[in-house]
Amino acid sequence: MNALIAFQSLTSMRKGVIVGLGAMTADLLLGVAVYLLGIVVDLHGFIRGIYALGCGVMLYFGYRILTGRSQGTPSETGGLRTYSAALALGITNPFQILWWLTAGLAFAYLGGLVLFVGLFGAIAVWIVVFPWAMHTGVRHHPRVGQLAPWVSGGIMVGFALYFAVLAL
Repeated sequence: MNALIAFQSLTSMRKGVIVGLGAMTADLLLGVAVYLLGIVVDLHGFIRGIYALGCGVMLYFGYRILTGRSQGTPSETGGLRTYSAALALGITNPFQILWWLTAGLAFAYLGGLVLFVGLFGAIAVWIVVFPWAMHTGVRHHPRVGQLAPWVSGGIMVGFALYFAVLAL
């Protein structure tokens, strides 16, 4: 989704934010489902396995981003269609679903509702700041667009290492 947000932001900050809103809505729906799962089903006996799965998912995502294999499809549609397309992509994206069932569930066990609220606050900031930075940065320095995958991939690998330590 970050690749798609970045791509849309290259030509229009507004479209990047709209894609981010669609992705955030999908994350909200998936996050609530995972949070409720964590409340209803006692998975404490499996938490180290969940951390290990989260580590694997994050490593895979980081690898895909760093090797350029995580690319979105550009959208030439209007605001509502762009939002709907990003929401549909996010809610049906097996990688996003898998992230919430592993790393997201681990976040739920780590910090509960407080961490979820903080996570969505960070996402809200990200979906505005990231498109602005991409649009502004590429306009002034075209090579900025090449740094986004490295930063995103590095963050994913960092979280993977964190979950690996928790899994021990």
